[in-house]
Amino acid sequence: MHTLSTEDKNILLQSIRNIPDFPKEGIIFKDISTLLSNSQAFQTLMNHLEKRYASYNLDYIAGIDARGFIFGAVLADRLGIGFVPIRKKGKLPFSTVSEKYALEYGEDEIEVHIDAFEYERKTKGAKVLLIDDLIATGGTAKAASHLIEKVGAECVEVCFIMELAFLHGRDAFDMPVYSVLVED
Repeated sequence: MHTLSTEDKNILLQSIRNIPDFPKEGIIFKDISTLLSNSQAFQTLMNHLEKRYASYNLDYIAGIDARGFIFGAVLADRLGIGFVPIRKKGKLPFSTVSEKYALEYGEDEIEVHIDAFEYERKTKGAKVLLIDDLIATGGTAKAASHLIEKVGAECVEVCFIMELAFLHGRDAFDMPVYSVLVED
């Protein structure tokens, strides 16, 4: 299994901008737009993910709306497999399955097409990697992993570019979780 070198880790960490007090006071927002606009950092990240997942025999990458789309689509292309978007409710045009999850104040809902993981495989049981940019409490990604299972696929691992470990989001999962960068 491919691990991130210290040099590569530093390239990635230095490319992420910290914005204090956004979206509210006391929060330090991890802005990945600066990683995306830094060609060396983005290439370093995608090379690492490609090497890590090349041997997983995946059928699909599923990305969570919206930043998971960026990393997921590029990784799917590099691995020569399909990409499936998991979207906010009401954004997909075909028959969907949805899952609600808790927010700090209230709840939200995401959905996936009922046949999302059947295009390349005409049988159930596709092996799927779920990817997103950041894990905080894990609610959205947990709901997304449930959606993958609801439509008959297997979520083999959940991958995040950055993990805020002090929020213990990975504890929500009963499957492997991989975070490229971890902030304690």
